[in-house]
Amino acid sequence: MIRKDIDWRALRAQFLRAEPFPHVVIDDFFEPALAEALEHDIPAFDDPSWWQYSNPLEEKRALNLWDRFPPASYRSFSLLCSEKFLAILRTLTGIDDLSADEGLHGGGWHLHPPGGKLNVHLDYSIHPKLGLERRLNLICYVTKDWNPSWGGALGLWSHDAATASPKDLVTAIECRFNRAVIFDTTSNSWHGLPEPITCPPGMARKSIATYYLSQPRADASERGKALYAPYGEQKSDAEVLELIRRRADVGTAAQSYRTPRRGK
Repeated sequence: MIRKDIDWRALRAQFLRAEPFPHVVIDDFFEPALAEALEHDIPAFDDPSWWQYSNPLEEKRALNLWDRFPPASYRSFSLLCSEKFLAILRTLTGIDDLSADEGLHGGGWHLHPPGGKLNVHLDYSIHPKLGLERRLNLICYVTKDWNPSWGGALGLWSHDAATASPKDLVTAIECRFNRAVIFDTTSNSWHGLPEPITCPPGMARKSIATYYLSQPRADASERGKALYAPYGEQKSDAEVLELIRRRADVGTAAQSYRTPRRGK
């Protein structure tokens, strides 16, 4: 189901030396028929099953419920969480105790409609249910006929140690159908798509995501929620800065940014 001729050992050097933090981009990740089935699986923007994220930091939809996944999605997430694929990721990264987040916390289907965005951020470090450290993120784009002029590239930023914030956009990974990105989430890994997408009505940036964990390292961050950075004029907006503070606080985050599903 994943393209069989990927040379994972050869990709390890590319992963480790990538800037601004370890990552690798793999085109034609899934076998073509599966990639097309995944795109068809993902519901329309107005489907009532989506979780809605609509605030100054993010405009997107997400769903991570296994019982809602049609067969192609269910098989794909099962594969990405399997011991067989974990062995591949251990070879790629050198993380010997890597495990999958089978609950897809923060993962699953993602959809960004016209105007969709995601401010630059650092992922949470310690998993709220398992107490493990989040180490890797895998994202695969599954939108056919995407025009790069609409935006939607995943940006990777360098880290400004003096301000503990993102510094420069180093890499922009264009949204191409069946392209996967695997990246280290622990190396001050600022990432996002802060410029609103300009695709026409009826189009959306579709992707799937999984995360991978390990036992917490001695120097692991204790961050329990994602830390967002203000973008552009938001840097002087007191309301946005307060939202960022609340969004990063485990006690207030859930009431700060997410709208419940509209359907059962």
